[in-house]
Amino acid sequence: MFIFPAIDIIGGKVVRLCEGDYDRAKTYMLSPIEAALKFADDGATHLHVVDLDGAKSGNADNAKTIENIVSRCGTFVEVGGGIRTFDQIQKYLDCGVRRVILGTIAVKDFSFVAKAVEKFGEAIAVGVDAKNNCVAVNGWQEVTQINSLDFCKKLKSVGVENVIYTDISKDGMLNGTNLDIFNVLRQTYYPKITASGGITDEFEIEKLKNMGIYGAILGKALYENAIDLRKAIAIAEEK
Repeated sequence: MFIFPAIDIIGGKVVRLCEGDYDRAKTYMLSPIEAALKFADDGATHLHVVDLDGAKSGNADNAKTIENIVSRCGTFVEVGGGIRTFDQIQKYLDCGVRRVILGTIAVKDFSFVAKAVEKFGEAIAVGVDAKNNCVAVNGWQEVTQINSLDFCKKLKSVGVENVIYTDISKDGMLNGTNLDIFNVLRQTYYPKITASGGITDEFEIEKLKNMGIYGAILGKALYENAIDLRKAIAIAEEK
């Protein structure tokens, strides 16, 4: 299993949200590039970077910062937030981003996902952000009536191989993640599920690994020193 330290960006700064609420954002002193380099120094081979400004605006507001991370870190970087055109996908891939995460556009214009997968293959992932099992869009500000598990089935039908599933109610709360939903997803839908939202301790990392989960995103637990990144990577990589 791969460990993805998360770098969420608002206004060029590293933040963590609580339950997806922008009004409850906590800003950290590390700059995005400092955070990325620190994670790389601690053994991270993969990074999960989100432009939270872009997620709301639909624009690549922090693209320059993200390009700087990619050019200086030498890690596998996946990027999400405000990516809603083929042109923006191509720009990120051209600068060295390895995987682009579609979110709102996947819900608003599903045909875009199918075309993106046809054009870019495994470089496309879809982020499914769920609140009470319903998909949320526009930076988690709008909750639809679309069932998140049904949406995952629909994504599979057009060839999406990587899904990043976030339980918004768990995100940033340091109260544990939704192990049950990831077990259902792994058994039912996808070979490559990345778990996101509230992963708090080494026990959960081991449980996710044993389920056969592809990746685990660690956010606030790293920034608040609840999890040691080196230990988390060792657990995830243990045979």
